[in-house]
Amino acid sequence: METLMASIQIACKRIASLVARAGIEDLTGMEAGGGSINVQGEEQKKLDVISNDVMKNSLRYSGRVGVIGSEEEDAPVLIEEAYNGKYAAVFDPLDGSSNIDAAISTGTIFGIFLEDGEECLVDDIESVDDAELQCLLKTLQPGRGLVAAGYCMYSSSTILVFTMGNGVNGFTLDPTIGEFVLTHPNIQIPERGSIYSINEANYHAWEPCLQEYVDNLKQGKGESGQAYSARYIGSMVGDIHRTLLYGGIFGYPGDSKNPNGKLRLLYEGAPMSFIIEQAGGKSTTGSQRVMDILPKEVHQRVPVFLGSPKDIEEVESAYKAAGIEKNY
Repeated sequence: METLMASIQIACKRIASLVARAGIEDLTGMEAGGGSINVQGEEQKKLDVISNDVMKNSLRYSGRVGVIGSEEEDAPVLIEEAYNGKYAAVFDPLDGSSNIDAAISTGTIFGIFLEDGEECLVDDIESVDDAELQCLLKTLQPGRGLVAAGYCMYSSSTILVFTMGNGVNGFTLDPTIGEFVLTHPNIQIPERGSIYSINEANYHAWEPCLQEYVDNLKQGKGESGQAYSARYIGSMVGDIHRTLLYGGIFGYPGDSKNPNGKLRLLYEGAPMSFIIEQAGGKSTTGSQRVMDILPKEVHQRVPVFLGSPKDIEEVESAYKAAGIEKNY
């Protein structure tokens, strides 16, 4: 695990440098001048593709990872010919990349699973047949199988936050020595916060119970009796980092336009839920613990609420009172 984490931090340093120099080195804008679409139907930024390659190469050279799942890859990718790696890695190489051109915070999200014991023998890494693909898909596990998860945030400073299942620690990149320094030991999320982070442009597409819950927060009519403030960056890493430190609730719910929300379970919802829970918080879809959901595919989407335990319990109560219960 030490070798694997060392490879991840090297990748984070490289991506941080690319993000910082994006405007200077013409790395802003769309890949191939526009028209490059990933499997989710999203147009790729130049740095999406470059960051994905940086992460893949770093994980490959660690010698510890057999299979990866990435936002920018159609299916699980074998990076060792016989899948002899001890771990499977999942990641979003550059979360919030739509903010790149405006120099707003972005980040890398990652999760590490122990391989499940089934070896996938692949003759040609570049040409995987259906049987081989099905074998690789079996490496998908629910979030409770994570052995490590974390994120790198590229903002006014570069911060690496991760857990190995025994608490959460944060490290800040010191540019004078080129190393991450422990700056946030044993992070604990407050039991309740006073900030909600959610895209209210979708308000009229939400369930009525969620509309009422948010209205109550704004008016100080929630369980705390305190009026909440709204903070929403549009970059999950930035919003979760603030929530982790200050408390409150972050949400990307399902709605009438996107019943399953827009966040991906495997490499966004589950790793972030692991971090939040290890810091004393909770995560839910509204009616189901995110960490318990077994992925059906690499890019499966689920609604997500993460944050302070009291805030998450309050939103769960709102869904329960409305009779909304769905398993994903």
